[in-house]
Amino acid sequence: MILTDRVAVVTGAGHGIGAAIARRLVVAGVGGLVVSDIDGAAAEEVAASIVADGGAAIAVRSDASVKADLKDLVGIAEKTYGGLDIFCSNAGRAFGTGIQAADTQWTKCWELNVLQHVYAAQAAVPGMLRRGGGYLLITASAAGLLSAPGDAPYSTTKHAAVGLAEWLAITYRPRGIRVSALCPLGVRTDLLMPGIAAGHPAAMSIAAAGPLLRPQDVAEATIRGLNTEDFLILPHQSVASDYAIKAADPDRWIDQMAQHARSATRPTMREREKA
Repeated sequence: MILTDRVAVVTGAGHGIGAAIARRLVVAGVGGLVVSDIDGAAAEEVAASIVADGGAAIAVRSDASVKADLKDLVGIAEKTYGGLDIFCSNAGRAFGTGIQAADTQWTKCWELNVLQHVYAAQAAVPGMLRRGGGYLLITASAAGLLSAPGDAPYSTTKHAAVGLAEWLAITYRPRGIRVSALCPLGVRTDLLMPGIAAGHPAAMSIAAAGPLLRPQDVAEATIRGLNTEDFLILPHQSVASDYAIKAADPDRWIDQMAQHARSATRPTMREREKA
């Protein structure tokens, strides 16, 4: 998609990957941007920085897991800028818990990591169809293609997000709406770094799987993927080869992942000495 003069909405845009994507979209030529986050002050800060650099952006405090809030974002974009071309449903949640995670954790992951994208599509697609095209960018995760050992709710819901993105692409690509699933591995954000600092098994497993990118690196990969309209946007090159290995021999891949998870979470010599 040619990004010049397009109108975009980005959820979870107050921090991390979302903030980096919002800023990079404006550099790429987007003419109007709605910066959304449940942290209203952070959204205001990002929007203000974009305006200070000569871009057009407004901040909206919204909860990406609430259907009415996402519908309102589409309405605000249309009222403010005359339409909506790109909806980036980017907010996400992780708890680092296993199968025994609390029901509230499972529910929150489902609401934010899956239903957010459903609600975004429900709100944005009708207008895109009327205008003859548009773009849905779903921030999933490499966990949605591979897995996230140590975090069952996150891994499960990110797989669902990729599945939804596939369905949307199959259904609406013939009608002019492009869909991409953004699937980074480890990124230096507040979603991951505190877990690494604490030595959490899920975070350590991700850190051991590949290099930790900056949010700006993910944003660069995102712009490249939007320009070429790739379904899978993979900032970490290793994810593509790992995904191919998984498809070719799932049982071998599961054994390798289990071994990798054990190695990543095994205590270091210093930690054993402290124990």
